[in-house]
Amino acid sequence: MSSFPALGIAASGANVSRTWLEAVAHNVANVNTVRPSEEEPFRAQLVVAQARSDGSGAEVAGIVEAEGDAGVVYDPSHPYADEDGYVRRPVVDLATQMSDMIGAQRSYQANLSVVRSSREAYEAAMRLGK
Repeated sequence: MSSFPALGIAASGANVSRTWLEAVAHNVANVNTVRPSEEEPFRAQLVVAQARSDGSGAEVAGIVEAEGDAGVVYDPSHPYADEDGYVRRPVVDLATQMSDMIGAQRSYQANLSVVRSSREAYEAAMRLGK
């Protein structure tokens, strides 16, 4: 464990939040990615976080794909359209992704605020020792 546990814990939380933001950005970038109707659709990536076993913060336990059925839409002019004119839509809910983005941003900002406050407190303590 670090000599400055608050810094380590907040930094681990910021790292989880950064991974979450990256996953949300990837999902939003693929919100309109269609595939041929016989192929698997793009599925949103969901970050699974967990507490570290030693209690020193959080970590990414894994990234899983969203469940659910991807719809097919009729778009005969699309290059991926099958012989009946259908393409498969992605399994990405834009409203959910936008709310996840807000949550991930706030989590990241909160963790960075703790890092900043902890650093200032440690620096003040070091000045007292002089």
